[in-house]
Amino acid sequence: MKFSVRVNNDLGFTKLLEVAVAAEQAGFDQLWVSNDLFLRSAPVLAGALAAGTARIGLGIAVMNPYSVHVSELAMLAGTLQEVTGGRALLGLGAGSEQFLGWAGMARTQPLATTRTALAVVRALLGHEDVDRALLPGWFGAQSVLRFPVARPVPVYIGAMGPKMLEMAGRHADGVLPLLYPPERYADVREHVLAGAEHRDVDLPACFWVSLSDDPAAARTALAEKLAYYGPSISAPVLAAAGLRPEDFTPAARLAHDGHGAARLIDDRMLALGVAGDAADVLARCRVLHELGARHLSFGPPLGPDPVTAIRQLGDRVLPALEEIS
Repeated sequence: MKFSVRVNNDLGFTKLLEVAVAAEQAGFDQLWVSNDLFLRSAPVLAGALAAGTARIGLGIAVMNPYSVHVSELAMLAGTLQEVTGGRALLGLGAGSEQFLGWAGMARTQPLATTRTALAVVRALLGHEDVDRALLPGWFGAQSVLRFPVARPVPVYIGAMGPKMLEMAGRHADGVLPLLYPPERYADVREHVLAGAEHRDVDLPACFWVSLSDDPAAARTALAEKLAYYGPSISAPVLAAAGLRPEDFTPAARLAHDGHGAARLIDDRMLALGVAGDAADVLARCRVLHELGARHLSFGPPLGPDPVTAIRQLGDRVLPALEEIS
């Protein structure tokens, strides 16, 4: 079984390095750093983390082809592969329409734009199974990186909708599906496999977790994260849980202004993630294993103290899951 941990780029580097070191020591295989707009730059953070870690894979989740040109995305990933000694991972996706709007960018044709970007990036990074028919007209003989990439960087697609999931299964190395709630994995897996057919695609079950021996503190930490990101979750995904993006609007106003918003997040919203002690988290993880998940990706907030939460995952959760895999 494979394990990864995801963190937001709202963490300062000192804390992020603590998280990365703890994750490596706890036995995690990958660490992914988000690249949400107007927060810290994930490529810079991932490059700096390379010096403080030795084994764990370092990924950026996710970059979008609207704010950064696809050729620069390939440059970034190839350079990170060199800096990390072959541990780089790249997440690519259409991005949040809400967040891109803050920067005055329109998210036009998200499926087609992401598919083209995926083909270009993988071609530039040396992947040999790229469908050349997907490459844009400008891609030609001079469209090559001018430095060697020792090993092609795996490119994952951040996907939530059925069409994006199927496209990712057909063309990507892996998929990063945010699961609200975690048990949505069964539906997601079906769409990815429909696209993948006989391809080997890494499909982690990506869910939000907040772990603490103090259940109330765990719930508060998850509630604050849901308040900030709730309105950006796609309407169809929320609808399956009986929720709407606008249900989160009052809490989001407080969260984006730097105020506490946990009290405005109710139990229905909290059910989108996992909050509780190690036994609570392990129980939900076992359900995911029963649904076919063989790669579990634990996402933020992780807990009131993410470093403590990662250590508890390494001590109490991962070993138990290894026994059943």
